[in-house]
Amino acid sequence: MSQALGSWIDGAVDSFVPADDRGLQYGDGVFETILVRNGIARFLALHRERMQRGLTRLGIPFRPDAALDADIAPAIAMAPPLAVLKIIITRGSAARRGYAPSDRHARARRIVTLWPSEPLAPELIEQGASLDIARLRLPESSPFAGLKHLNRLENVMAAAEMMSNAATLDSLLMDIGDRIVSGTSSNVFLVKSGELLTPPVNRVGIAGVMRA
Repeated sequence: MSQALGSWIDGAVDSFVPADDRGLQYGDGVFETILVRNGIARFLALHRERMQRGLTRLGIPFRPDAALDADIAPAIAMAPPLAVLKIIITRGSAARRGYAPSDRHARARRIVTLWPSEPLAPELIEQGASLDIARLRLPESSPFAGLKHLNRLENVMAAAEMMSNAATLDSLLMDIGDRIVSGTSSNVFLVKSGELLTPPVNRVGIAGVMRA
């Protein structure tokens, strides 16, 4: 299992997330996972735009600004040739216990981590890969469709189903109507008669940056 190469919480190196953080308590936040190749965070502007859309939808008062840039810069500077940058924004620490956000002016928390990554094996690219179909089914409609929010239990449990089959690269997630939605950590594309097709994400699923 890989370990983080570095972490920054509100700019502090190797700090800790407090137990009252609403992201930890309730999954109250959003995240982005960004490939860093040769010192360049790919599609960073698109990731920031999607993050802002998610924050706005959830009513979390934070804009990806200079403070976040200052967190990202040292992570990218220390990245190996291939790495993954993960950015989490939570609603911050709760003023009191309970689901309801208690303070409209609460300070959002920034969590930045850098992880090692490996390229896909050439044979997977050349010959293709095996996929499972997850037994778990997604709802047909979600009020948070398209958002990359922190509540990802469906993906966690679908990925857990794969643990007994090391030969499987990923699992396809389907809704309760048996329509393909996505992989556990990827969007799905199909080329048919020269046309590129992908499932809609306006009712369920994540609007992936690579999909855009």
